[in-house]
Amino acid sequence: MRIEDWMKFPVQVVKPLDSIARARAMLEQYRINQLPVVVNRRLVGIVTDRDLRSASPSVAEAAAVDAGTLANVSLDPEKTPVERVMTTEVISLGPKDTVEQATRILLSERFGSIPVVEKNRLVGIITRSDVLGAFLGLVASVGGALDNAKPARRSRSRSTRSRLTRSRSARARPR
Repeated sequence: MRIEDWMKFPVQVVKPLDSIARARAMLEQYRINQLPVVVNRRLVGIVTDRDLRSASPSVAEAAAVDAGTLANVSLDPEKTPVERVMTTEVISLGPKDTVEQATRILLSERFGSIPVVEKNRLVGIITRSDVLGAFLGLVASVGGALDNAKPARRSRSRSTRSRLTRSRSARARPR
């Protein structure tokens, strides 16, 4: 399966000089966790919800600034550009690469998404959810063959284990 069949496009993006506050608002608005950072559609970085949370003041810090007990906060989200907190060395794939390649990278690197780039231009993004969708598509195409497959090992419920233990111990006792 090719990434181009499962990736999302168009992609929500930010520019390096956009504020951290704007990027956080976009993550919330679109219910996403990563934003590619682009200049003229060229991928120059990526910023995640974790990057933005780490760079933003906590509620306690903001309250202390408002109360005048804290002089300043290290990074003002309204004034701090995304380029200060983004990752610049981004792993990307092409649209003709496989979902299997994407899955291996998502798992090994513990990423939530991978930007999809073609001719140095951002053309899409593939997320863990997209990979799960591809898996479901594969399962559906195989159909009944997987429905009849048995798991390698089944765990028994507590009540089943109790009945088996009781019946075995009852047989072990002499009459």
